[in-house]
Amino acid sequence: MSKSNRLFDLMQMLRRHNGPVPGSDLAREAGVSLRTIYRDIATLQAMGADIEGEPGFGYVLKPGFLLPPLMFSQEELHALTLGAQWVGRQTDDGLAFAAQNLIAKIGAVLPTELRHLLTDNAFHVDRNRPETPAVDLGIVRQAMREQFKLQIAYRDPKGDETLRVIWPIMLGFIESKRFVAGWCELREDFRTFRADRIERAELLEQRYPGRRRDLAKRWRAQIAEEAARSPSAAKAIG
Repeated sequence: MSKSNRLFDLMQMLRRHNGPVPGSDLAREAGVSLRTIYRDIATLQAMGADIEGEPGFGYVLKPGFLLPPLMFSQEELHALTLGAQWVGRQTDDGLAFAAQNLIAKIGAVLPTELRHLLTDNAFHVDRNRPETPAVDLGIVRQAMREQFKLQIAYRDPKGDETLRVIWPIMLGFIESKRFVAGWCELREDFRTFRADRIERAELLEQRYPGRRRDLAKRWRAQIAEEAARSPSAAKAIG
């Protein structure tokens, strides 16, 4: 294991503990000698890590310090490239472009000996794009970020169209389907809308109340409660 990866792993060990961690415990978990732990602690302190403690007492990492970027293990780089590949091939153009930029930024500052892991083709994600939604998912993501209401024209399974005002809280990607979950003012309840049935969407200059993450928790709790009552029941769409 390279020294950079060893230092990163040591930081992660310290972060997992709330109290002082004896050097012997760190050495055993890392699979290195106690002397190596002492040297690595000193190296991290010289880099600016606020690590308190001393041999025989234990070590505590104070919050706020980050190692130089991209101290990734091979498994972490594989996870990043696989995730970026999936986003690039299974979501929308905006997120696909962001995924490409992310990999380019990582590659620009990644140590030379690890750079090949970004392009070693260890994984494959299907290139078949999902059905194209009528609505621009970029607008939905903006509404979620800024907590703006959306006015949508939604077509139900029978083909009937209704005008809704929704509070978008989550995007779902399930196989080839794309869903928007949110509070529906028309139904006065949470609803899940198929993106391919949203004919039009307009971003309203009106924020919905509360916090999006809290609404998402309520939605998940409601889904879980319904599933507990009837495992075969599915939440009504629209």
